[in-house]
Amino acid sequence: MARIEVESEVTGNVWKVEVEVGAVVAEGDVLIIIESMKMEIPVEAPADGSVAEVFVAVEDAVEEDQVLAVIETP
Repeated sequence: MARIEVESEVTGNVWKVEVEVGAVVAEGDVLIIIESMKMEIPVEAPADGSVAEVFVAVEDAVEEDQVLAVIETP
């Protein structure tokens, strides 16, 4: 299995976490939504797999390139 780190593309605050550890996701599924400059920015799964780790919670401040979650691919 490969482990893929999912990173934030922007600096902002976590507005919503759509997945839990163990969730099965498809490429393009929204994992987390970040609020930045009054815009909601979706963070999508880069590949099919399952969520191995989630490092953020609602209202957490995040930086650009920060690892938010890890996806394990088959």
